[in-house]
Amino acid sequence: MQEINFDEAVEMILTKDSRYARDAYAFVRESLDFTQKTIGKENRGQVRHITGQELLDGIRQFALNQFGPMAVTVLEEWGVHNSRDFGEIVFNMVEIKLLAKTEKDNRDDFNNGYDFTDAFRKPFWPPSKLNPVVKPLPVE
Repeated sequence: MQEINFDEAVEMILTKDSRYARDAYAFVRESLDFTQKTIGKENRGQVRHITGQELLDGIRQFALNQFGPMAVTVLEEWGVHNSRDFGEIVFNMVEIKLLAKTEKDNRDDFNNGYDFTDAFRKPFWPPSKLNPVVKPLPVE
């Protein structure tokens, strides 16, 4: 069996599902590589299957590293508005055999992963916005 070329595979996906930009697929692939390397360091170099939740965390970290405070803007430009969209991208790639899955993996693994504001915007908020000082009400 001939290995499928990434660009050709994404082109095939986009003919069936045009919700997400081509760059979103490349980003998820790079995020998976980032996540595998991160987990590999934690597991003394052993490569293992990455769960949906682990991938979501890796995507969050990678997006913050790559795009900083512009992460949400970039992701939304690509059609990605929530963690569920990452699951759709992953499973589009699984269906075309760009990625593998186990019997336990499914799209629902990506539902309610995190709120984009909490994941991508709050890390850049000033401390005063994160912990607002509550002033006591005046006593009458």
